[in-house]
Amino acid sequence: MSDIQIARKANLKNILEITEKLKIDDKYINQYGKYKAKISYDIYSNIKNNKNGKLILVTSINPTPMGEGKTTVSIGLADAINRINKNVILTLREPSLGPVFGLKGGATGGGYAQVAPMEDINLHFTGDIHAITSANNLLSAMIDNHIYFGNKLKFKKVIWKRCLDLNDRALRKVEINLEEGKKYVPRIDGFDISVASEIMAILCLAKDLDDLKNRLSNIIVGYNDMEEPIYAKDLKAEGAMIVLLKEAFNPNVVQTLENTPAIIHGGPFANIAHGCNSIIATKMALKLSDYVVTEAGFGADLGAEKFLDIKCRIGNIKPDATVCVATVKALKYHGGMPKEELKEESIEYLKIGINNLFKHIDNLKNKFNLNVIVAINKFDTDTENEINFLTEKLNENNIENSIVEAWGKGSKGAIDLAQKVVKLCDIQSDLNYIYDLNDDICTKINKISKKIYGADEVEFSEESKKNIEKINSLGYGNLPVCIAKTQYSFSDDPKNLKCDKPFKIHIKDIILKNGAKFIVALAGNIYTMPGLPEKPAAEEIGLDENNDIIGIF
Repeated sequence: MSDIQIARKANLKNILEITEKLKIDDKYINQYGKYKAKISYDIYSNIKNNKNGKLILVTSINPTPMGEGKTTVSIGLADAINRINKNVILTLREPSLGPVFGLKGGATGGGYAQVAPMEDINLHFTGDIHAITSANNLLSAMIDNHIYFGNKLKFKKVIWKRCLDLNDRALRKVEINLEEGKKYVPRIDGFDISVASEIMAILCLAKDLDDLKNRLSNIIVGYNDMEEPIYAKDLKAEGAMIVLLKEAFNPNVVQTLENTPAIIHGGPFANIAHGCNSIIATKMALKLSDYVVTEAGFGADLGAEKFLDIKCRIGNIKPDATVCVATVKALKYHGGMPKEELKEESIEYLKIGINNLFKHIDNLKNKFNLNVIVAINKFDTDTENEINFLTEKLNENNIENSIVEAWGKGSKGAIDLAQKVVKLCDIQSDLNYIYDLNDDICTKINKISKKIYGADEVEFSEESKKNIEKINSLGYGNLPVCIAKTQYSFSDDPKNLKCDKPFKIHIKDIILKNGAKFIVALAGNIYTMPGLPEKPAAEEIGLDENNDIIGIF
């Protein structure tokens, strides 16, 4: 059966039964039908003095283009912790329509380890991403309207982009204001995908509504003829924006196929944004349960680094245990095996590719000082020889590991992982950050690039150097850094999978996200608006004869 067929056969409970399990009063619940709801942020004042549960971070090695099942493992782990009679909540990001209709597919897990209702979650859900898109584009409209009616703020350069939650490479660079008339000032503009927008980052990092409004106010939208920043508050835009985001700020609650509570909120990409669900969702879950399973997008060099260096700093949290997901096929892929041959057995490619896993483990254990276990997400095509080789190598290096079969067996396929993770959570650890906030911007980027990626050198473009000087002159050099680069490699070259030779990280631009309160460094050939593949998933999505959705995976 397909994922969508499995999901439809699940025995879901009314969402009020799920929230009742969490001891949430109905007055804090706003239902969106039978199986999804929003939890009012107002509840936090009642639970803020509760003891925090244990936080479990799920990350992975560098993935193949189809992903390694990190969300599936996260869901299976949460279900398995529930099965061993522990109070657990799963916290995930919201899927973007870009991957749903593109190459990677949705983000609700797979097989018997899914969150539901999967079609709703993968598509419009409760409208959060639409609200973010609207708030972003309202600000754009107010900028151009201000310029049209006289430009009293003296915009010389507009840096704020419009956004759309679809992959559309044609919108990366556009020309606007082409209508005739002296009030129209043509200029080059562009679109980001909504999940890479600063508004998405702000929603996910804001601590409360006051913090949200303050961050929106401080978005830098452009510069005047004196090279001084112009803020969203100068346009008086923050009030209307927070009205659009007020409901979106409340976390969403759904359930797994096995009825484990799941809070799904916020959806920044990890290759071009910070890749974590919202701080308020995570902190709310920590107050409502004994164990919280969350994930950070793509490989640990991206999602986990940003989770730890950005989200943990801002939210004052840290993981008690970290799960690094690995697959045999991804390790062979990083060993140089051609994509079309990955289903074939090969110990030789595995021997080379396992270095990718060892590097991630070294980073998590020895650089960040975390308690780590490897979850081997087993596929039907994995051979006994390959699995045995992988587990033997991990055991030889004293790396805790567990074979996970949650896709085919649900929680039963992740019991061993759950038991080991619960024990791991009781081992004390103190999170080390990779850089100090008082380090200069170049030093922060160098530390991430050399310590985490393994680069020998960082090369800064002239444009990036100018922007660093500008950020320093404005007094924002002490913000954390969010490096945007390919997810497929430790390097900034998606084809350099082995990373077995010295490599540089090439920083082509530096962008200040003053509302999000971090600095984005664009590395290599990375785009903030992705494109569709030659054969997008959208071609297979539609309605069957019963008007049921088909093709989403």
